[in-house]
Amino acid sequence: MSTFRRVVTGHAANGQSIIASDSPVSSVAVPGLGGIELGTLWSSDQPFVYPDNGSAPPPSTWFPPLGGVRFIEFVLPPDGAPQDTAVDTAQAADAAEQLVPGLLSHFDDEDPGMHRSATTDMLYVLSGRCVLELDDGSLTELKAGDVVVQSGTMHRWKNPHDEACRVIGAIVGAHINNHK
Repeated sequence: MSTFRRVVTGHAANGQSIIASDSPVSSVAVPGLGGIELGTLWSSDQPFVYPDNGSAPPPSTWFPPLGGVRFIEFVLPPDGAPQDTAVDTAQAADAAEQLVPGLLSHFDDEDPGMHRSATTDMLYVLSGRCVLELDDGSLTELKAGDVVVQSGTMHRWKNPHDEACRVIGAIVGAHINNHK
């Protein structure tokens, strides 16, 4: 599990800048997703308005609505990592919904792992390697230092390598026409 130190600035009642919080935030393993860890480092469901007190606005869902933003991390374990086969599918789905609301509703039931959201995802590979697969069948190898702009397309993440792949990025709510 990844942990980050999150320092957030804000404004005092007199308008002066302050450190509003300085605390750890962690990613969590999502039940039923094969060991994938997800974390929301910061979020808002609407455009920010300043001055503010720097408090963390609670996200309503994993993916932001139009005008919203998420600063996230995800960790893809190697494809060969041991899976927890004792997990009940319904219980795993319920637990995932509690941890990352709305995430699973974006997945294609007919093509496991393939998903799309009404977002623009600007992602940076921190460490490791992974593969981005699109619904046209293309496979793009990514490694530490690479940047991906995921523009509301159907996609899936794979990690056929021996080490975990850590990705960090910003997800911004967008319009998608003819969303299938």
